[in-house]
Amino acid sequence: MTLLVLPGLLLLWCWLMYGLLPLRWQNPRLAGPDASLQRACKAAARGHWEPAAQLFEKAGQDWERRSLYAQRLGGVAAAGRDRWLKAWEEARPEDPAAALVAARARVSYAWKVRGGAAARHTSRSRFEGFHRELYASGDDIERASALNPGDPSPLVAEIWRARGLGYSPAAMHALWSRVTHLAPHHFEAHSSALQYWTAKWHGSHRLAREFAEKASAGAPPGSLLAVLPMIAWYERHLHELSHTDFLGREVRVLVDAALADVALADPDHPRLAEVRHLLGYFLFRQGRYAAAREQFRHVDGYTEALPWRYSPMRSLHYRAVRTKTGRQALTDRRLR
Repeated sequence: MTLLVLPGLLLLWCWLMYGLLPLRWQNPRLAGPDASLQRACKAAARGHWEPAAQLFEKAGQDWERRSLYAQRLGGVAAAGRDRWLKAWEEARPEDPAAALVAARARVSYAWKVRGGAAARHTSRSRFEGFHRELYASGDDIERASALNPGDPSPLVAEIWRARGLGYSPAAMHALWSRVTHLAPHHFEAHSSALQYWTAKWHGSHRLAREFAEKASAGAPPGSLLAVLPMIAWYERHLHELSHTDFLGREVRVLVDAALADVALADPDHPRLAEVRHLLGYFLFRQGRYAAAREQFRHVDGYTEALPWRYSPMRSLHYRAVRTKTGRQALTDRRLR
């Protein structure tokens, strides 16, 4: 009986002390709680497409949500569990949602083939498979766009294709014009395009910073795009970060701007969880533990977001940061 009670007591203690969950609850596939999406992904993994179709029907013309659903469900299919997607396409051959998920699945599979290693550590055969799948994804993206011309989500998939195939800056600008014509402040589109302009891909530190600053300055409050300069800064300093780097006035200003944007955002924004993860990490590194804990409370149990995405042991990295955050926040409160 005691052994059965201990896990419950541990969970209760974690929530009472820090408002956080034990490690075994970590979900590496989502950034935050979304019961409907989680159910659809589980159903898809078991071979059932109907919950996914219902998810898109409910989303309607919420492009942010459609993009997120396509990304996550495409990831399920890319992992080798695509029987449900093929059944969906057979049952509804003209369904734009099924075509969109198929396009994202092809692009996701290409990146899975490549792997997450740096270029110098990636084999020629992996690159050949990566490029072959990305080239093939062009037809899938085109078909998804044709079935639903007003939806920018297929073009968001093409941004990932552009990065992998090395579109020229002119081609990327042309693609970006099409995206922003349909959705001027689409979060995933902007965060994906920012990666294209980073120095590690096809741009530079300056181009990434300028892209992020321009997008943030022109975005309405609550769009979450205020986090883009934070992401650009993090990409710039990723491999040379020290504790003091986070304490400068420049970074404090970036974090405060993102915090203000989050406060004005729709609580149901499908990408809000991703922003909370990065904010929580920056606040932790700045010693602002109570504010960091508040961000982690909203997303605890999920790790598919920056900065954990870059860690080889994302769940352990996340757990270490948020557990220390909780302890330090409690200590700070006691010292007041």
